[in-house]
Order: sequence, then structure tokens, then C-alpha cells
Amino acid sequence: MSLKLPRNWDFSTLKAETSRIARSRSVMPGEGGSSPGSPRSSRSMERPLKAGWLKKQQRSLVKNWQQRYFVLRGSTLTYYKDDRENTVQGIIQLRHTKVNELPPNSDDPGKYLFEIIPRSTVDRVRCPYVFMANSQSDMEEWVRALRRVVGVQTSGVFEKSLIDTVTYEQRFGPRMVPILVQKCVEFIKEHGLDEEGIFRLPGQDNAVKQFRDAFDAGERPSFPSDTDVHTVASLLKLYLRELPEPVIPWTQYQDFLDCTNLLDCSSTGGWDMLEKQISLLPRINYNLLSYVCRFLFEVQQHSKVNKMNVENLATVMGINLLKPQIEDPITVMKGENTSHIILCRPKCDKKVIG
Repeated sequence: MSLKLPRNWDFSTLKAETSRIARSRSVMPGEGGSSPGSPRSSRSMERPLKAGWLKKQQRSLVKNWQQRYFVLRGSTLTYYKDDRENTVQGIIQLRHTKVNELPPNSDDPGKYLFEIIPRSTVDRVRCPYVFMANSQSDMEEWVRALRRVVGVQTSGVFEKSLIDTVTYEQRFGPRMVPILVQKCVEFIKEHGLDEEGIFRLPGQDNAVKQFRDAFDAGERPSFPSDTDVHTVASLLKLYLRELPEPVIPWTQYQDFLDCTNLLDCSSTGGWDMLEKQISLLPRINYNLLSYVCRFLFEVQQHSKVNKMNVENLATVMGINLLKPQIEDPITVMKGENTSHIILCRPKCDKKVIG
């Protein structure tokens, strides 16, 4: 016995309707993906941007942790019960969210935490998702990947005020200068003190931009040992140059210039005046100026090899530390003379900046 079907049976219509019904059942309203407990969707065939195990804090009165396997694809973070990705446990849409590292808790050390904060609406405040990574590096990799998807610079450093940057970074431990400055200085000390033309010759533009984007994305990248030292020096100059207000504030600019005419190694009047002006700097500005001065003094001690003596360093670096609100050639030249004294003179370094 055989089953005969009508010749005009439209299988394409049936197939399309079946697919539509299946999609309507598998998609959660507002989530755009498979519902928890459902098998893998066709979207899971996309290559993940990142995947791995994380612990997720439960949203309950008891703050316990559940280990889940997380997969980041597109703008969606999906988590599964295991790494076979057979059963979806939940979906987090990343559009309009914020991603933050959480500072370590001295009462509960050894936890590497970060959070995803959903966008709240007028009638609904949504709690953040809190995660625990296996290590500091693993946590940083997740934060970096998520922030690239979100596309929001939550903790940029370029063109951001010095006090805002230092205040933010002190959440992760005591710090006198921005992380970027410290990393650049340490790298140049190790690899570039004898590099001819350091701070005078330009770095690689593309590499400078990549490092800038990484720091602005909230990363704390380390420079590989084969990084061009001029690139790192250019990055440091760029950071100082793009501060909204120079390390020496505009309100003290003229006072610093006035000290220049009174500086004389045979008398102490000018030095005392300069010392007073430096003591009036905001503490964060003072710390950064002191750090940079000591570093540049060390650079000029290698001037026989790197060809960067006091005058050369004052020319290329002084304008990034001491500059007027309205720049013109005359004021720039006066600023160089003052920078010559402030930045690199041994007496200044030991007596004034000590």
C-alpha cells in the first residue's frame, strides 16, 4: 500500500512555516537568542570572540557562586552548564552595558572580580552581573574582550584629567602616578636609556595608536621586549601633551616663569622661590612632576650615548609639562628655559624636587 500526495502540494510553504514556529518558540522576548535549557542555535556556529569558565554570582539573598562556561559571540554573552555548549543556562545582551573591574577586597583576597552593568530604564533598575575569574590575567582578558564589544571607553586615560585617572586607578592599589606613565618609564629605563635620540625621534604611528586605544579601553598592557623604544617614548609624550591641563597648572605658569630670571647658583633666592612654587602644586601634580624629573635626569646622564642632554630634553619634553593656555613662540621659548632648570639640573632634582 502506498501513500499518494497531491501533485500541487507546496512543500516550501510548509518548511517556511515550520521554521517560523520553531524560531518563535526558541527566542526569548528582548534577548534575541536561545532560551535557557534549549540546545545550541545556529548562531553558535559563529566563531566565539572569547570562551572559558567563569563563576557567576547568584542573584539571591545568599551570594553563592555557580561555575558556568561562557561564550562571547557578537554582542551576546551566553553561558552553559558545560563546555559542550549543549544546554543554554542564560543570555546577557551587551548593548548599552558597562564593564568594570572590581577592586580587590582585603577581607576576602584572591578573588578576581568584574561586573557587567545593564542599562537601567525609568521604571526598572537592573542589578549588575558579577563574575569571578580564575586569575588576574584571565579577568583582564575578559574585561578587554567585553569592552571591545560594548565599544564604550569606561576608563580612558588620554585627554582625561590627571586627578580623575589617578583616583580611578587607586581603586586597584596605592599609586603615585598613572599606570601608563609608570609602564613607559620602566620600559625606557630597561631598554632605551642608551637609545640615540630618545624622545626626539618619533615612534611608529600605528603602534602608538594601538597602545593608546588599549589604555583607553581600560587595559593595562605590558610592552613586549622587542617594542620600538621610540614608540613608547612617543606614547608618554602624547599622554602628557593631551592632559586637559598641564602637569604645572596654568594658574602657576607665570610664577614659574618669573623664577627663571632669579635662578643663580651663587644665591639661594631664586631656588627658594622655585621650591615654594613647586610646594604649592597639587599633590598629584607634584608626584608626577617629581617622577618625570627624576627619570629625565637619569636619561640625560646617558647623553654621551643617547645625544639627549639637558637642552635637548627641555626642548622636546618641557612643552608637555609647562605650557601657557595660549601658545606663541616667545612664551614657548621662555617655557623651555624654565623647563631646562626644572627637569634635569642635578641641583633642582636634589633640592627642589626631592
